[in-house]
Amino acid sequence: MELRQLSYFIKLAETLNFSTAARELFITQSTLSHQILQLEREFDQALFLRNSHEVSLTEAGEQLLPLAKATVRSADHCRSRLEELKNLMTGELNIGVTYSFGSIAAETVTTFLRRYPHVKMNVMQATMATLMERLLHHDLDFVLAFKPTTPDPRIDSEELFHHRLAAIVSESHPLAKHKQVTLEELQRYDLALPKRGTQARNALERLTSGTDYQYNIKVEMNTVYMLFRLIRESNYVTVLSEGTIYSEKGLSSVPIKVSGTKENDMVGCIHQLRNVHVKKSTKEFVKMMKESAVLLRDTLLSEEV
Repeated sequence: MELRQLSYFIKLAETLNFSTAARELFITQSTLSHQILQLEREFDQALFLRNSHEVSLTEAGEQLLPLAKATVRSADHCRSRLEELKNLMTGELNIGVTYSFGSIAAETVTTFLRRYPHVKMNVMQATMATLMERLLHHDLDFVLAFKPTTPDPRIDSEELFHHRLAAIVSESHPLAKHKQVTLEELQRYDLALPKRGTQARNALERLTSGTDYQYNIKVEMNTVYMLFRLIRESNYVTVLSEGTIYSEKGLSSVPIKVSGTKENDMVGCIHQLRNVHVKKSTKEFVKMMKESAVLLRDTLLSEEV
């Protein structure tokens, strides 16, 4: 049994399609079939049920899958530790980024890759719930996202910065001249909002819970970059963290004023699994992200003066 065969098995178990798995593994379908057959011969039992229409796991395959993943993950961990002994910044870095964090993280990603060209970086952008699940399955080294409402004891969340939820508009929009805007005033404008489930949308719904405000929501998107383009070219208003438009031209953020006991505070964090080995590349990226967060904070403060 080889690690390569286990990796092939895992990919086929995930896709349940020989053609798709072979393509994603960059091997021929015949090579994949041969390696899976070799693995089944070694275990002396079938791992997959095959017919002309579909592929599915046998009971033995289902039992093997979590063990195979743990074995491959352990081998990757061993390889990573030994590579670090050479004092070289190499290997892979797997990062999860929420939609609101895209612009904030982009500069650090670019700087890191320029400084450490031998590191292969894989960046996944999704909702916080999806990213945290991938983190818990060891698919990601860390996640850049805002602080969750309910902390998970298996995850360490290190604070980077505090931002406010803000109305994001084009520089020519009438709101751009305002120092702040209330939730009530937002009812006057056509809104283009991030989809439900994103952190900015969750924060807005938390602030408006218990009110009878009626918002004119014209568009919903889960892609921040498309929102940016729409806002630049229209009179729509969106609601995001004020830091989301860091380094974005043609846009202005107007902090949302809240009343009562509710707080307009979004805490940006780096989330990592507890009690696991932290890659050298992860430590360096986190260090650079902290430096970037300081610059972002100073930029936001200077814009308020």
